[in-house]
Amino acid sequence: MNLPNALTLGRMVLVPLLVVVLLTKFEGHSILGVRKELVAAAIFGLASFTDWLDVSLARRRKQITALGQLMDPLADKLLITAALVSLIQMDLAPAWMVAVILGREFLVTVLRSIAHTRGVVIAASPLGKFKMASQVIAVLLLILAHGYQVNGFFLLGRIALWVAVLTAIGSAVDYYRRFNHVL
Repeated sequence: MNLPNALTLGRMVLVPLLVVVLLTKFEGHSILGVRKELVAAAIFGLASFTDWLDVSLARRRKQITALGQLMDPLADKLLITAALVSLIQMDLAPAWMVAVILGREFLVTVLRSIAHTRGVVIAASPLGKFKMASQVIAVLLLILAHGYQVNGFFLLGRIALWVAVLTAIGSAVDYYRRFNHVL
């Protein structure tokens, strides 16, 4: 297993740890003296960083593999799904917004899979990448807002979540348009 694939696998391993840290009620709301929300934000931040790093390394080292091409989007979807569903449980994100974002994730996955079976690759769009960035920012800000009761973090997190919803819809339309054009 090459380094990019190991990073992707590591991101997948961090997903259940993130959920445990977010949803478990720890005595004193801390883990080894550190606020649990800071630990959760660090786990999510590290996992999100590995998403960028594994792709960058795979391209630079010419280590793009079929396994990596399958695992990377799966790891991304697991991480985002776990984080957003946890935010619903914590009353930090409305369920309908999460449903829109996750619905887009599954729609795009299905469209890309159908295209792949026909020998066509539908590359990630810049709008989809922007959506991912806004999701990461939203999740981090909302986790930190919960732990530190900072209204500015919560407001900025909600704004980023709105941006994620709007870009999710826009990129879903874009993928569907490109899917129809290619096939």
